[in-house]
Amino acid sequence: MNKIVLLIISCFIMSSCVQKAYKQTVIYTLKVPAQTEVKSIGIRGSDKPLNWEQDTELEKINGDNVYQAEVTYLTGYKFTEVKFTLNGEYELQNMPNRRVEFKNSGITHYNAVFNRPVK
Repeated sequence: MNKIVLLIISCFIMSSCVQKAYKQTVIYTLKVPAQTEVKSIGIRGSDKPLNWEQDTELEKINGDNVYQAEVTYLTGYKFTEVKFTLNGEYELQNMPNRRVEFKNSGITHYNAVFNRPVK
């Protein structure tokens, strides 16, 4: 009898700790200052599918040095942290990561200027 009670309690405890994951899509739009030599523009972050080891490339969307990437997360968190890279080098050196708050709708538009923190 004690084993059955322990098993039921264990199952309840383990199932109550699981946080529901939601699909969150972020459309990152990055403006790079004029006269900047761009060989590559990327984004790195703390949550999959991003990581801190490898760039996810942003694509140029017009002639004004504007780049964009769409990233979809499967997460239980309400935010993620990212930094952009230019030619393989991180922006905002010795500064906090960018914190991106997810919208309840599941689609977030995040606009930034390279190496300029949000105020």
